[in-house]
Amino acid sequence: MARKKGKVYSGIGGQAVLEGIMMKNKEKYAVAVRKPDGRIAVELENTRGILGENRIRELPLIRGVFNFIDSMILGMRCINLSASVYDEGEKADSRGDKIATTLVTILSILFAVGVFVVLPSYLTSLFTESLRNESVKAIMEGGLRMLIFILYILLISILKDTRRLFRYHGAEHQCINCIEAGKPLTVRNVMHSSRLHKRCGTSFIFFVFLVSVVLFFFIRVDDPLTRVLLRILLIPVVAGISYEIIRLAGRFDNIFVNILSAPGMGVQLLTTKKPDKHMVEVAIAAVEAVFDWKAFLRENFGYKEDEPRPEDNGADKEDEDEDI
Repeated sequence: MARKKGKVYSGIGGQAVLEGIMMKNKEKYAVAVRKPDGRIAVELENTRGILGENRIRELPLIRGVFNFIDSMILGMRCINLSASVYDEGEKADSRGDKIATTLVTILSILFAVGVFVVLPSYLTSLFTESLRNESVKAIMEGGLRMLIFILYILLISILKDTRRLFRYHGAEHQCINCIEAGKPLTVRNVMHSSRLHKRCGTSFIFFVFLVSVVLFFFIRVDDPLTRVLLRILLIPVVAGISYEIIRLAGRFDNIFVNILSAPGMGVQLLTTKKPDKHMVEVAIAAVEAVFDWKAFLRENFGYKEDEPRPEDNGADKEDEDEDI
């Protein structure tokens, strides 16, 4: 198989859900769940986003805001769907379920704004008398925001369910890395792929914090209440800029992009863990429901299905009982 050097952007992405994975490719998304009896159930759905196919969604900076909102709504929907599939329940598609999902999404956003925007700004204001340099205050506020985020991750990592979620998160990344590196999507190849990815939502959040530090470094307001209000109003701007950065990082592989992505990928060491082969099987099922990886490899790497692949010889038996 003639290989290209480096990675090739695939366009697929996803998230971990309850005992499973959601994978999205364009308008299609699939939720694969490992049921209590060991079977893998896959639900395939379509999504158009809050604006459908409106061209506004393609405008630089603006598209990041709508993609962020769509991701929040879709994420909640997929978590509910995975729970219903796992428990043999009915799909969450009633009007009441949609309203509940919307309310949970709104509450999640309000919680994030309170903890990661209002709280750091308030804590920084406590040092108003001792710190009169506005530049130092801006840097301090950004540092507190990142520190609170990391402490939050460490705190929820204590929960057993969260640790399993992080392992499924790792399986999602490893599948995408496997494909984009030009390797056939087998359990062994996925298990030996990296669990860190430049287009991860964790990296996006890190860029949000970083961009906010730079932006608020130049936008200064003395009144504490006005300062907090301004930070909230500028969230769409920060999200839009951050989306463009992570979009750039996902499409290019060079020294500059690698340096820019390094801090966010470092935080992913906390939000992803090595999956076992059973989790990888679930991730592969989700990918194959929305993405023709064989066609992708043929087009970008000259993949041939009948070509011998030494990396797979005897591998499945070797990894059969592996649980990293």
